Amino acid sequence: MAEFRLRSPLAARGLSGTSRMPGRVHEREGVWHRPAVLNLFSDILMLFAAVAFGYAFVAWFLSRPLFPLREVVVLTPPAQVTTEQLEYVARSAIHGNFFSVDLETVRETFEKLPWVRRAEVRRRWPDVLELRLEEHQAVAYWTVSGSGDSQLVNRQGEVFVAASNAELPSFSGPQGSAAYIQAKHREFGAMLEPLGHKLVGLALSAREAWQLKLDDGMVIMLGRDQEKAPIGQRLERFVSAWPQAREKVGVQVAVADLRYPSGFALTPVGDFKAAKGKQ
Repeated sequence: MAEFRLRSPLAARGLSGTSRMPGRVHEREGVWHRPAVLNLFSDILMLFAAVAFGYAFVAWFLSRPLFPLREVVVLTPPAQVTTEQLEYVARSAIHGNFFSVDLETVRETFEKLPWVRRAEVRRRWPDVLELRLEEHQAVAYWTVSGSGDSQLVNRQGEVFVAASNAELPSFSGPQGSAAYIQAKHREFGAMLEPLGHKLVGLALSAREAWQLKLDDGMVIMLGRDQEKAPIGQRLERFVSAWPQAREKVGVQVAVADLRYPSGFALTPVGDFKAAKGKQ
């Protein structure tokens, strides 16, 4: 019998039955023949262009001289900072208009003034900058041990540089010890009140030895803290015994040495001057 073989039209043309599948057709056509993808790219490009244009327009608009700053209002009348200093900082640090002025730079520049501890700058519509100043309140002069640099100490125990001729106590000690010495000044000053004299000088050596100076010129050598005789105990003993000891001595005392565990030694002014003269 004769043998018959059936052939499809696609096979007759040398094409497989799967070559016309929809997915394969789209892959062959590529992105440029996919309107939905092209429209998405177009929308994204339009969005970026709009954002860039808007940013450029806002930057240009804010840089125009449309909102000039006309006044700086100081809300806290300064005690130490002068008007000339404030005007100089305002002219040198304030740039731009109401919107573009850099408030952080302005604040930092005001805080560089000698007596300014902290500054706060705010905008007030339509053309004003408001300025609040916190000034240092000096409580003592400060000298770092081993150096002749004179600075000031404020109420917070911070050291700052400024000029002053006020009558203030003098502190001296290692770098970073100003706040500690300030606290000790209050403590020792309260203990010395029964003597009727003010504590005008307080020094702490690198070996943590204390030296006090009263307003009558007498120097009290407290020395270092001792386990058996703490400095507070020795100072209290001296304050209690000093009125009677002063009457017995009968001369002006230059130095009271309290470094002894069970007593103290006194050096009259004459002997002290003679000893210094021999040095």
